[in-house]
Amino acid sequence: MRTTTFYLTALLAVAPAVLGAQDSTATSARVNATLDAALEAGIPVSLLERKIAEGRAKGVPMERIAIAVENRLEALTTARGALVDAGLTSTTEGELSVAADAVQAGVSSTALATIGSTAPQERRAVAIAVLAELVAAGHASSQALVQVQEALKAGPEALANLRVGAGASGGAGAGVGAGQGGVQVDAAGGARVDLGGRRN
Repeated sequence: MRTTTFYLTALLAVAPAVLGAQDSTATSARVNATLDAALEAGIPVSLLERKIAEGRAKGVPMERIAIAVENRLEALTTARGALVDAGLTSTTEGELSVAADAVQAGVSSTALATIGSTAPQERRAVAIAVLAELVAAGHASSQALVQVQEALKAGPEALANLRVGAGASGGAGAGVGAGQGGVQVDAAGGARVDLGGRRN
């Protein structure tokens, strides 16, 4: 009886560690599956690896990192599809990342594709970022799209002023992109991404 009690006590002491190891293995497998899915979809894995590194640096539990990486891949895939719909055949990792920020802010694929096809290349990333900030501040995608298009017609200064206005609004930038201060625009960053055609 005493031996049985000893074994049960030992088993109960070891069980949390074993279960924790199983959870960790399952979570790692989940993250790896997401990275494999990114490769399959033509999404640069580096954009997801940054998300993992950020989470680890902040001490975020792997379970939450796995969810964040899955959500980011979904946003990147949607953004890629919108840029393909805009007629683009390639972009930069930075611009794709900004487009994914916009998707996560609630910008519709239609609005993103419209800006992608109408904004000049040198101002496209900033236009997408402003669109995201306006939507994050509570504007509907269609309304924000009209404002950004008007600013694009008026010139770079108008777009910059619209961005400042969006940043000054109540909810602008909250939860948009990786930072706390709004969409981070680094469109030139990273390698070129071949968008090709839409992938299923």
